[in-house]
This record gives sequence, C-alpha cells and structure tokens, in this order.
Amino acid sequence: MIGSPEKYDFSRVEEVLKEGGTILYPTDTIWGIGCDATNPRAIEKIYKIKERMLQKSLIILVDSVEMLSRYVEDLPELALDLITSVSDPLTVIYPKARNLAKNVIAKDGTIAIRIPNDHFCQEMIRNFGKPVTSTSANVSGEPNPLSYSQISPKIKNAVDYVVKVNQHRINRPKPSTIVRINKEGEIQIIRN
Repeated sequence: MIGSPEKYDFSRVEEVLKEGGTILYPTDTIWGIGCDATNPRAIEKIYKIKERMLQKSLIILVDSVEMLSRYVEDLPELALDLITSVSDPLTVIYPKARNLAKNVIAKDGTIAIRIPNDHFCQEMIRNFGKPVTSTSANVSGEPNPLSYSQISPKIKNAVDYVVKVNQHRINRPKPSTIVRINKEGEIQIIRN
C-alpha cells in the first residue's frame, strides 16, 4: 500500500459508501457512524446499529454551501450568516429537504445539516460527492464516546468499515450546537 493512511482511507471509505455500507469515522465533534444520506437501505442499517427509533432523524454532513444548496429547497440568508460567522460546530435545521433518502428526513420535512470544519470530513465528503450521515458512535441512550477507544466493540463490529485516521485523538467533549430558523426568521436553539 503506497501513500498516507488518509489517502488510503478516502479511497476505501468512498468504496464502502458507494456500496451502501456504513462507516465509523472521526468528525469535527465526536466519532460518528455514517452512510450515504441518499441511500435508504444504508440509513436503515444505521438505525439498526444504533438501536434508534425511526422517528429521530439523523444529522447529515456536507462539504460546502454549494453542496448544502442541493439538499434544501430554501437557504435563508440568516443560515448563511450563521454558518460563516460561528466558529464552533453548528448544525442548522432547514425546512424542505430534497434529494435525500426519505428516512433521513424528519416527518415535518426538515433536515439537520452541518458543514464540518475538519480536514478528513471535508475531503471524505468531497471525494464521495454526496452528503454523509453523522450520528454519534453509540447505541441510543448511551454516553457519547470522546475517543475511538471509548466506542463499544458492538458498534465497531456492526459497521462495514472503521476509518483508520485520528483514532488516538480526543474529540470535543460535546456534539454540535443545533439551531432552527423559524418562519419569522428567528433563531431557536435546539441543543447547545
């Protein structure tokens, strides 16, 4: 194998995602379980791995505002202002999701999307060319793992591929802040 482990990972991750598989990967916040956000079967696998109720929608990651605009019908100016001015990881809930698997979208048609400020995530999504789900690498209701070593063997064995980069890094102690912009154009904080 020639090249850096990251380059190898990008290639292997892209292959797994294209095949409808699931990955365990480091994000800009905590370790996440991901799949192609446009593939309903792959998303079903995530719900099974996490033992999560289907009513709880997933966060998806995109690499840019340009990619974001392909998956939401309306991109409010306030959302763009938030994305460019907030330095901490920020997930925004957008109305009228589109071009995504139905089972990744909330019942009210909204979708939670983050543009990660992380080299690996950015490059992975750019190479894949589509959004990737991001949900904490734990069974629903259990604590979020701060490092790869804290992820349960059950999760590690359930995914199709474990990314080899940043396995010794300690992640942020908390997930991203989640906000929603309501119809009146006001910001509602859902998770801080």
